[in-house]
Amino acid sequence: MIEDPIVEEVRKYRKMHAEKYGNDLKRIVEALRKRERESKRKLLNPGPKLRLDKTGS
Repeated sequence: MIEDPIVEEVRKYRKMHAEKYGNDLKRIVEALRKRERESKRKLLNPGPKLRLDKTGS
């Protein structure tokens, strides 16, 4: 498999972030939600996707 330096960097930081919270998924999610709540950026909620029924053609 070809090594991609960008993918490797993302994996490195993801691993460091998980270790910071003891690899506990609940703690990781709570930290991300807290960061999202405290963010000054506007959050988008696109809502449910429109489902198109098949026409049979």
